[in-house]
Amino acid sequence: MKLYTVPAAPNPTKVMLYIAEREAAGIDMGIEQVRVNTLKGEQNAPEHLSRNPFGALPVLELEDSRYLTESLSIIHFLDEKFPQNSMLSSDLVERSFARDLERIVELRIATPIARYVHVTNSPFGLPADPKAAAEIEASLPKALAYIEEILSDGRSLLRGDSVSIADCTLQSGLQFARFGKAEVIGDYPNIQAWDQAYRARPAALSVLKF
Repeated sequence: MKLYTVPAAPNPTKVMLYIAEREAAGIDMGIEQVRVNTLKGEQNAPEHLSRNPFGALPVLELEDSRYLTESLSIIHFLDEKFPQNSMLSSDLVERSFARDLERIVELRIATPIARYVHVTNSPFGLPADPKAAAEIEASLPKALAYIEEILSDGRSLLRGDSVSIADCTLQSGLQFARFGKAEVIGDYPNIQAWDQAYRARPAALSVLKF
């Protein structure tokens, strides 16, 4: 299999962190990672559009030459294809709460952060949008406070002692904030502590660039 990806971008980073965490747990998925240079527009080249007509990343090329094009679908596919040391519990309730937390982090934190970077300091040179930036600044605190409260019991990871997909998702968003020079967690000491601890993990050290 091949993962078409790019450093720093949130969705590719989320998948790369997931793969690195599984590899650190002893699971060799045999995935070749292929960089697509988005700053040079390679995501819009015919070769890549044949993999994903939307020109987005990441893309996972399967052994039968078909493609998965959504980051969470890729993660769930790999989690089921390689079930040993899976990130998702075999218990239905625990698995559901883990998925629920990941969706909260993705939809209410990581995605807004990505949009915030693009309307304030876009790596693609997009024009600034102060109105959109203000709306995002107003929406983020509620979700960040929710995560701050989860971490208030001193846990090292979002779901307790074991790494979860939500950890990968949150860190992918925070790396993009650092890349875009956006300060989003300055008022949240528990998230700051989680961030520093997660970035010291071997998987994170092998993936994160910022």
